This record gives sequence, structure tokens and C-alpha cells, in this order.
Amino acid sequence: MCTVGSTATPQREAWLASPSGRWYLRRGAIVVLAAALPIGLAAALVPFRASVPNATVALGLAALVTVVAALTDRVAAAAAGLAAAVGFDTFHTRPYGSLTISHAQDVETTVLLLVVALTVGQLAARSHSNRLRAVTTTYNLARVHAIAEMVASGADTDAVVRAVASELNGLLRLRTSWFDPAFADVPGPFIERSGGVSWGAIRWGTTTIGLPATEVSLVVEHDGRPLGRFVLLAEPGTRVTEEELVTAVALADQAGASLAAHAGSR
Repeated sequence: MCTVGSTATPQREAWLASPSGRWYLRRGAIVVLAAALPIGLAAALVPFRASVPNATVALGLAALVTVVAALTDRVAAAAAGLAAAVGFDTFHTRPYGSLTISHAQDVETTVLLLVVALTVGQLAARSHSNRLRAVTTTYNLARVHAIAEMVASGADTDAVVRAVASELNGLLRLRTSWFDPAFADVPGPFIERSGGVSWGAIRWGTTTIGLPATEVSLVVEHDGRPLGRFVLLAEPGTRVTEEELVTAVALADQAGASLAAHAGSR
């Protein structure tokens, strides 16, 4: 029994220290905080419930849910919407301190609060997600543009390759990466040009389980001719999006253009 427990604890600690574990912990903390805020506001308004109409309280809770959704995501917005309805029901409808509602008007207000909070919260979260995606896309394009300018200016090929490796490290949150003019003796996972990751017949779920915790190949091509590969090493559970992988392919293409130009000039 002691052996099992002592083995499980280091494994749990290792998982919590991994990118996947940290992501789940951070996501869980955000959802819990999003749910706690409306309940906290509903509780804070208890001393004023004799003078403040329930409709005003409901509007205040809906506004708070909107703010939470604008700063977080859909899951947190949904948690905040449900918590707002529970907080309103518990602290501002008779009998107080329970989820029972004795007046039909309060039932209608609670239901409307839930519907409005969830709807507005989801719309705000979607808007926030779209803004974040637009900013990320612009930043990724800037990465490719910076390398393309190096290639266009005739920068040294080694410098271009090093710059691409550096950009890949930041883009995909890698431990390290390097260029290898040769290919692996045993085929391993590789990044497809469409933005997926394949490992034999397996399509790797990079947005769910993250990049493989082994060497991942990013083939460097020019005019359809392979010139080598970038070898990528990520921490277990490092999640990346398809857009980020497509950007990685575009960066590798810039390295390919520089390598081809250097080979042609010899």
C-alpha cells in the first residue's frame, strides 16, 4: 500500500507540473472564480434587498456575467451564468437561504436572469475569442514576415535557420529545436503542411493531448523538394492549434527558400 501511494504521489506531482496539468489547474481556477463572483455579489447585496428591487439585482448580476465572459471563455461564462441564477434564487427570493421560490414573479425573474446571463455571456465570450484569434493571427503573420524580410535581404542562411528555430520555439512553446539536413532513420511524428500532426496512421490531437513528447519533424521544402527538417522537442502536454502549426510550416518554407538560394549560388 505504501509503495503504491509513494509512486502515485510523484506521478501526480509530475502531471501537475506539466503544461497539461498547469493548463487544467489554471482553467479550473478561472471557472471557479467566474462562478464565485456572481454569488459573492448576490451575497453582498443582501443588506440592501429591502430597498433594491429584485429586477435591479438581476440586471446587476447579468452585467457581471457579461464582464466575466468578456475576460474569459464560454465555459467560465456558463459557470458565471448558472451561479448568478443560483445566487439570485438563494439570497433574493423568498424563502431566503434556499433554492425554493414562493412567488411566481420571482420564478420568472430567475429564469429570465439565467437565460439572459447565459446568452449574453456566450456572445461576449465568442467576441473575446474572436478578438484573441485576430491578435494571435496578426502576431503569427509578423513572425513569418520578419523571416521573409531576412530571406529577401539575402541574409546568411545559417542566420535564417537560427532565426526560424527561435521563432518555432516561441510559436509552439518548445523546449528546443534544431535544423537537421538528414531525415530520421525511423519515421516518427511529423507536422503536415495542412497543420496536423501524424504519427504513422495516427492523427495526433494537438489541441487536446498536445504535441508528442518525442522528436517531431517539420520538413523543410522548396518547390516541393525536401531539403531537411527541423527537429522539435516539446514538453509533454504542450497544446498547439492548427493555425500555429500552419504558421510553423510557413516559417520552415522561408528556411527552405534561403537554403535553396544558397545552394543555387554555389
